[in-house]
Amino acid sequence: MAEITAALVKQLRDQTGAGMMECKAALTEANGNMEEAVTLLRKRGLAQAAKRAGRATAQGVIGSYIHMGGKIGVLVEVNCESDFVARTDDFNNLVKEVAMHIAAAAPRWVRREDVPPGEVEKEKAIYRGQMEKERKPAHVLEKIIEGKLGSFYAQFVLVDQPTIRDGSVTIAQLVAQASAKTGENIQVSRFVRFRVGEGND
Repeated sequence: MAEITAALVKQLRDQTGAGMMECKAALTEANGNMEEAVTLLRKRGLAQAAKRAGRATAQGVIGSYIHMGGKIGVLVEVNCESDFVARTDDFNNLVKEVAMHIAAAAPRWVRREDVPPGEVEKEKAIYRGQMEKERKPAHVLEKIIEGKLGSFYAQFVLVDQPTIRDGSVTIAQLVAQASAKTGENIQVSRFVRFRVGEGND
């Protein structure tokens, strides 16, 4: 097994614009082969997505979805860079897919930055309380808490949630794949999930 050095990961990141963890995973899977790792990232729609992330998304659509039985409704705003992409079938299928996911998975926030600090602190306090009797060193405790927070985000943050169709792909990865396909920065801006006749969730 080839050694995956930090320099190798950085090289792949500079080349593709993908995240550090994705680059490391791709290099591990490709046994250190740079070319193969680039191909893997491209297949997953992650290459170049990060480089596009800073570009303005002034176009897009607001999609709607009513869940079977008409009890749950969703409005979601997904933005892109051009009106041309906003009108494509692929983009509109992505919006519909995200809306259906929101109806089924009931996320509370779009991204981690949207989670109120008080909610994060409340979760951390619960985890600390659960591990009080274990007497672990503070730095170990913090690592465990960060791991548990990851599970919290995967449960309640839209972009961190595994998609309802494929649990190995997150909404962030689904959007990154669409971004790679169109060559544009695509972002989920906001959503509303509501029970018909009962007000907002």
